[in-house]
Amino acid sequence: MEIVINTIHLLSPLTGVGIYTYQIAKHLQTINSGNNYTYFYGYYSKNLITYEENKGKFYTVKETVKNIPFLGSVARRFKGIINYITHKSFDLYFETNYIPMNIKTKRLVVTVFDFSFHEHPDWHPKDRVQYYNKYFWKNIERADRIIVISDYVKNSAVRFGLPEEKIKTIHLGFDREVFKTYTQEDLQPLRVKYSLPENFILFIGSVEPRKNLLNLIRAYITLDESLRNVFKLVLAGFKGWENKEIMQLLDAVKKDVVYVGYVPNDDLGKLYNLATVFAYPSFYEGFGLPPLEAMACGCPVITSNVTSLPEVCGDAARYVDPHRIENIAEGIHDVLTGEDLKQTLVRKGLERAKLFSWEKSATEHLKVFKEVLNS
Repeated sequence: MEIVINTIHLLSPLTGVGIYTYQIAKHLQTINSGNNYTYFYGYYSKNLITYEENKGKFYTVKETVKNIPFLGSVARRFKGIINYITHKSFDLYFETNYIPMNIKTKRLVVTVFDFSFHEHPDWHPKDRVQYYNKYFWKNIERADRIIVISDYVKNSAVRFGLPEEKIKTIHLGFDREVFKTYTQEDLQPLRVKYSLPENFILFIGSVEPRKNLLNLIRAYITLDESLRNVFKLVLAGFKGWENKEIMQLLDAVKKDVVYVGYVPNDDLGKLYNLATVFAYPSFYEGFGLPPLEAMACGCPVITSNVTSLPEVCGDAARYVDPHRIENIAEGIHDVLTGEDLKQTLVRKGLERAKLFSWEKSATEHLKVFKEVLNS
């Protein structure tokens, strides 16, 4: 099979879509090397590369274009036209991020991560919402199969009118070389690198509205001073958008709350290991990769009881209502002060994580590709 994969997200520091794209593409090569894979970075290549490997040389240009709406619009259209007139047809085009481009192909498979752009447009930059509303719904009709990352997203897709027979749920995985338990000796250099406190509650994710950082910080502030003296709150991730109120609150509580910014993927496993607990009271997740990574590292998880998070975490997390500050605080208090509960969550989390892998996920993707090409 001649398969082309959209890998544009690998030109930026890897976060959700980029991690997914890289891991699936890498493992597809391993489990089915007989196919001919082509990767699209704005140009076609036979090499699978990452942001670190290309040293971000395309990232500055990409970010400049993205931050000027007119240039971004022109670039998208030009890219689609060039794709269509300059390259041969593929047997299958795998679009890893919602909206397929004009690539000549016999079959099309598209991944949809969630519908937050439609259900909660206020959580996204305005230009993104406008672009998705204009191009997603009409282009998704072209897909021969739609991959979603949880049954929660599948149910949403059906509710919004997408044909159920086209939709396949395939859960994400995690990098077992990074997200595992480490020795204390391995961890100390990272503690020094980020000037981390001895004991801390960890959050990892972009500083953006749907991650619910305002309620997490407010919940933390309500904890007894005796707990806050021992356990600080550490936040890691891109600054994201619509974050002015969050950053102002962070400045007001900087004695107890540490913001370390973006942390490279290779450091994340050790960061989870160093944390006392992982708190992730997100309002909305299509899957929720950070809680899975935390479980794989033996870090007890506190997370929301909504959207896909219970589907991912099963009975291996302490659930809270993300809309109730006092309930988030109660969950944090229970895990920090309950040694039996903490150890139970660690044990169950490690077992739960064994159910997920990128190898398993890629194998399911390959089955979908074969089914589509044989239909």
